Amino acid sequence: MIKLGEYNILRVVKTVDFGVYLDGGDYWGEILLPKETAPAECKEGDELKVFIYFDSEDRVIATMTEPKAVVGDFALMKVVGTSRVGAFLDWGLRKDLLVPFREQREEMQMGREYLVYVYVDKTTDRIVASTRLNRFLDKTPADYKPGEEVQLIIARRTDLGYNVIVNGSHEAVIYRNEIFQPLSIGQHVTGYIKQVREDGKIDCILQKNDGHEQVDRLSAIILKKLEENGGVLQVSDKSDPAEIYQLFGCSKKNYKKAVGGLFKQHKVMIGEKELKLK
Repeated sequence: MIKLGEYNILRVVKTVDFGVYLDGGDYWGEILLPKETAPAECKEGDELKVFIYFDSEDRVIATMTEPKAVVGDFALMKVVGTSRVGAFLDWGLRKDLLVPFREQREEMQMGREYLVYVYVDKTTDRIVASTRLNRFLDKTPADYKPGEEVQLIIARRTDLGYNVIVNGSHEAVIYRNEIFQPLSIGQHVTGYIKQVREDGKIDCILQKNDGHEQVDRLSAIILKKLEENGGVLQVSDKSDPAEIYQLFGCSKKNYKKAVGGLFKQHKVMIGEKELKLK
């Protein structure tokens, strides 16, 4: 069974001057793989991994060019055209990807990038995209545990912080006061479950909760950076959280814990604007 908008392994049944034909089964028949993306030494009987979609004339076609997303993916794409039917995205193939007007959370603007979900429209059997991401997320209660490592996609900035997509299925929030690094829409990052609330809503963080092991590791990093910089760093417990994250990859809270421990061990001196090896 051919999966539209996904990768398929298909057998070459015929070679022609302009490409090769692949076995698409009884429903699709022979599917053209144009010469421009077909392997040079391709012959009858070979099996090829190809992406299946519709060309500009709505004919099913194969390609070995890798798209920016397949059906079921969330991806950041740029608007390269608009028309009376919707907006068109550059997804790395010869034919642009349509976002119908009904699937636009807000009217999409030429040249801007948007996080979209790619799917097959059951009414038209066409591959399209949507910025109405909530429609495609799992609404069932999530079975995540506090501290569990998860993969996050940064979806949308809000007054609270950022809405994120957890493991490609659930929506969650990272609060602004717990963000210590630059984030951008569509960015993929590793995060951790902070809690699943009684109402089912999920809170995430970008760093593990505080612990002795983490503070010990951070202390070693701080000492190493001090040694590499002649025993002095232009950073203190009053420095901006973003500056601390850039130097040590941690929150200001964890940095202060680690530095406090090093101070008690008589390994560092803390100044108004600098940190020194003792």
